[in-house]
Amino acid sequence: MKQYLDLVKNVLNEGIKKEDRTGTGTISYFGYQMRFNLEDGFPLLTTKRVHLKSIIHELLWFIAGDTNIKYLVDHDVRIWNEWPYAAFQKSAEYQGETIEEFVEKIKTNDAFAKKYGNLGPVYGKQWRNFNGVDQLEWLINEIRKNPTSRRLIISAWNPSEIEDMALPPCHCFMQFYVNEGKLSCQLYQRSADIFLGVPFNIASYSLFTMMIAQVCNLKPGTFVHTIGDAHIYLNHLEQVNRQLKREPRALPTMRLNPNVKSIYDFTFEDFTLEGYDPHKGIKGKVAV
Repeated sequence: MKQYLDLVKNVLNEGIKKEDRTGTGTISYFGYQMRFNLEDGFPLLTTKRVHLKSIIHELLWFIAGDTNIKYLVDHDVRIWNEWPYAAFQKSAEYQGETIEEFVEKIKTNDAFAKKYGNLGPVYGKQWRNFNGVDQLEWLINEIRKNPTSRRLIISAWNPSEIEDMALPPCHCFMQFYVNEGKLSCQLYQRSADIFLGVPFNIASYSLFTMMIAQVCNLKPGTFVHTIGDAHIYLNHLEQVNRQLKREPRALPTMRLNPNVKSIYDFTFEDFTLEGYDPHKGIKGKVAV
């Protein structure tokens, strides 16, 4: 995707070296926006393979209001494992277990998972219960009855619960917009890990827009991605430069099961990706 590669180039050319919470160090640029017309294809990065299975399961996990990694690890999705593992390492029960052993305990021991697998009131909790408000339910009802509203917003940033979260939300809030029978979404992301996170975020919120559009009898419009601190970690420089040498390929097509009429009824099997032909995957370490 040209939009993503342009972001990488912009940060490399215009960004500044900046220290960060993780101690890794970044090249950072403040304030950037990308636009993706969802009629042109599903915006899944092709200059490296992106793990669609993780995107879908995480999104279903958010929609369910879940905040425990057990559902994710039961489906072999590893993207949230580092944060609860880091918390477990500080506990009195930690006996030198590796992260692989920790994940196995989450899978096989429900009591352990309940105690150590919870991330606190992160995304799904806020989407479904923001101080008692089910924002997702409200949003869908409001789109159906008042599509011209300028208040079609879901916020994951809840100041009253930030300190209880394993990681305060990076993708903070989204606004939806209906015009000419199409649903568009703008995401504001306060902090964006360009190599590991952003390709994932683009696909996830584009898919979320498509799902909401379907259950509201609309067509997908545009996904607008607005970023605050757009950064490349210093230990990802080789990886992003490798991507810049690769030619983007045609976007795939995402098909949703047309029989699903409720946002809560989607399952993993309701999503079919066609024509995805990416370059090989590129690994990178998560900064925690």
